[in-house]
Amino acid sequence: MLSAFARVFKSPDLRKKLLFTLGLIIIYRLGSHVPIPGVNYQNVQTCVDAASDSGGLLGLVNLFSGGALLQITVFALGILPYITASIILQLLTVVIPRLDALKKEGASGQAKITQYTRYLTVALAVLQGTGLVATARSGSLFPNCSVASEIVPNDSILTTAVMVLTVTAGTACVMWMGELITDRGIGNGMSMLIFISIASTLPGALWAVKQEGKIAGGWLAFFSVILIGFVMVALVVFVEQAQRRVPVQYAKRVIGRKSYGGTATYIPLKINQAGVVPVIFASSILYVPALIAQFADPTAPWAVWITQNLVKGDHPYYVAAYFLLTVFFAFFYVAITFNPDEVADNIKQAGGFIPGIRAGRPTADYLRYVLNRLTWPGSLYLGLIALVPTVAFASYGSSNQLTGTSILIIVSVGLETVKQINSQIEQQSYEGFLR
Repeated sequence: MLSAFARVFKSPDLRKKLLFTLGLIIIYRLGSHVPIPGVNYQNVQTCVDAASDSGGLLGLVNLFSGGALLQITVFALGILPYITASIILQLLTVVIPRLDALKKEGASGQAKITQYTRYLTVALAVLQGTGLVATARSGSLFPNCSVASEIVPNDSILTTAVMVLTVTAGTACVMWMGELITDRGIGNGMSMLIFISIASTLPGALWAVKQEGKIAGGWLAFFSVILIGFVMVALVVFVEQAQRRVPVQYAKRVIGRKSYGGTATYIPLKINQAGVVPVIFASSILYVPALIAQFADPTAPWAVWITQNLVKGDHPYYVAAYFLLTVFFAFFYVAITFNPDEVADNIKQAGGFIPGIRAGRPTADYLRYVLNRLTWPGSLYLGLIALVPTVAFASYGSSNQLTGTSILIIVSVGLETVKQINSQIEQQSYEGFLR
């Protein structure tokens, strides 16, 4: 490992990219602690210290912002509006022919889709920022805090507009920094910022486990959680790296005096083809009923039922709905992102075929069959990874917010970043050999 770090810092190009990435990460973390204008910072800290957890309605946003949401800082929304906008554009590509045509145009079309994503991100940031300010002003952001209603002491329109504008500008700045990391740094910028946000909350969450433990001063629970975390990391690494390689053979063709083809390759189909998107989808859908119930009459029977059954992460109804939605969205997302018919047509046009399978429609049917068989264990794996830590902490009687989603994102982003660094090191080694 030390030799690998030495190789990274010996390369001027990699060293420059690494330092550039670290600089933007530092700026991002500093912005996560700068409060927005119009907020009583002392009351916010009082409510944050008194809060038992950061879950509930805004738990996902708080997780992806590295705890900046509850602090009501400049980067309170984090990168989640951009993630939501990207997912929406990806879904709309399937139903809007214009977006589908742009996707097939290559780099120019992708640049146009990226521009649409930026516009939608700003619009979502305005919407979510308005909701955040309204929630903070009403006291619902910290329902168990005595000074929650005094977090935003000034309720004038100008103060509200400045607060929403500041949060929106912070989201745009985070999006810009993510794109800079992608272009000039190491790894995918958006994924890297999510990685840093989640990783920044882990030390506090682990220490909370120690403080809540009742055996051996809490150290038994502390080391037990670390051991379970290592086991889950090993499981995530194993599944994320696992893939089914569908062999593809290209026929040999002779054009003039040159021969083409005659090579063999494969199509890598991962077990978890959907990544972490189904978990985000499921969490977002489950937050909608809680959001509606929060702004409705709290004494209404349906609102009481939602509050009792679909807000707490340890309730059986919540656990069952979360698991089923994760499985459903895993199949749904794979279906819209991987088109077997298009892949089969591309293979046929390139003169390739899967051994034992006829080209064209039979190839598409075979790919669809293999993909469905892979998605079942992948979706069940996602559901278990997302729920096991939550259920374990609930049965233990803890309100800790260490989740399987956090581990899944951290390990996945870490693996992709390491792969990119290794590829750049190998590329420079080849360049040195050619010199």
